[in-house]
Amino acid sequence: MASSSILLSEDQFLCSICLDVFTEPVTTSCGHNFCMVCITKYRDSNDLCQCPLCKEKLYRQPELRVNTTLRQVVENFKRMRDRGKDESPPKPGKVACDVCTGKKLSAMKSCLVCLTSYCETHLEPHQIAPALKRHKLIDPVENLEDRICKKHDRLLELFCRTDQTCVCQTCVCQADHKTHDTVPIEEECGERKAQLGKTEAEVQLIIQERLKKVEEIRLSVDLSKRDVEREIADSVQVFTALVRSIEKSQAELIEVIEEKQKAVERQAEGFIKELEQEITELKRRSTDLKQLSQTEDHLQLLQNFPSIVYTPPPTKDWSEISVHSDLCVGTVRRAVSQMEEALSKEMEKLPEVKLQRIQQYTVDVTLDPDTANLYLILSEDGKQVRCGEIPQNLPDNPKRFNQHLIVLGKDGFSSGRFYYEVMVKGKTSWSLGVARESIDRTGIITLSPEDGCWTVILRDGNDYHGCTSTPVLLYLREKPQKVGVFVDYEEGQVSFYDVEARSHIYSFTGCTFTEKLFPYFGPSDDDDDDGQNSAPLIISPVNHTC
Repeated sequence: MASSSILLSEDQFLCSICLDVFTEPVTTSCGHNFCMVCITKYRDSNDLCQCPLCKEKLYRQPELRVNTTLRQVVENFKRMRDRGKDESPPKPGKVACDVCTGKKLSAMKSCLVCLTSYCETHLEPHQIAPALKRHKLIDPVENLEDRICKKHDRLLELFCRTDQTCVCQTCVCQADHKTHDTVPIEEECGERKAQLGKTEAEVQLIIQERLKKVEEIRLSVDLSKRDVEREIADSVQVFTALVRSIEKSQAELIEVIEEKQKAVERQAEGFIKELEQEITELKRRSTDLKQLSQTEDHLQLLQNFPSIVYTPPPTKDWSEISVHSDLCVGTVRRAVSQMEEALSKEMEKLPEVKLQRIQQYTVDVTLDPDTANLYLILSEDGKQVRCGEIPQNLPDNPKRFNQHLIVLGKDGFSSGRFYYEVMVKGKTSWSLGVARESIDRTGIITLSPEDGCWTVILRDGNDYHGCTSTPVLLYLREKPQKVGVFVDYEEGQVSFYDVEARSHIYSFTGCTFTEKLFPYFGPSDDDDDDGQNSAPLIISPVNHTC
């Protein structure tokens, strides 16, 4: 079509007024052709209306009309001209037209009936002729002869599920496949694509699990590094006050800790390397699966399907593999405990060192008014709570405690470590700790882990208890003025400290947490305190330099 346009000259279709190819061409009485707009403007703008070419007088009436035949010829010429501009030889990797002579153009479609690939121009008969319209067209492919049955010289359009091979209609009628389960090749490809999609999704899931495991290991290494740094710093602080005879023990201890960390890092690097190798292989497999699932080449899909889907790359079960650092806290303590009197004096400083370390996990705690019992009064900044004499006029809320004078913190924690401090100065009764999210808000509860709270309480001004199923009486040297609460979610530990005395009060250990934990505040545990317990509980900022 493009080559035929060479027989037509563009000069034949130029308007002599605008010097461009005709638009809505009209023919004047003298037989010359112009664009409708061009000749109309020319005629209306001149007193003496003459043909621009032959100067024959033109009459303003009758009105000019478009020459429909000429317009159609011009439009066909424009299409052929524009198509000739757009057509280009096939790029490397593209399928060439089988009909083009001389310079081959890129094929637009391949016909499975004609076994021929056509460019846009030569494809037109298949889009116009009724008989050719029934032919099956696909995206252009090479080697169309491979789609013909070698035995019967017919198109491979069926798939034998029994023999797992592509066959033609004649194959099905003969004994080799007559009783076999055969379906149209498109139907089998549809099922295979669905299976490919499922397999690709499974591969993507495995990739995500591996990536998550890599991050988990890297995080474990980072945490291990920070723990090691703290352990080393603590050991240095303890041992620097000792005599030279202890320096050797200190150096050996640090070396052991660092060697264990190096072992952890080596182990982690090995795991990461294996995981990254698996991820690379899985990504390559994912790409193959995507490419195969998106191909329109049914034969290629079926031929490559078994090698890609049924031969998955070898992968390891990583669910039970993790990196652990075996730090030497016990080693430090055993070494220090064996030292002479000077060392035991240094041991007295260890609780202070430990509290300083714990304070690194300080979080900003704010009271949640939606959980506060109606008799509790909260400060505007949500940092203080005290008991009132009359209930507050507040809306019903399923989170609110109805039977106990309790309020929780706004934010809960489901992993990691956190620490906060509460001023209890001037109070004769209080309870502090953490509670799980599902703790009963409407009924009577006992302050115990069985009912979902881990707390220490003060009663009658001097009686301190750790609230287990059987309360543990605590003997404290001094009356705490400020209490620190520390939680290690993964280790299952809740500990309480006298901040000013830098001493340990009580710890819940070996706990199993399965849901969010919220800071717990009870400003009163006495039914009648005669106003002696009116001081508020105050969430205090943590002083890290103490």
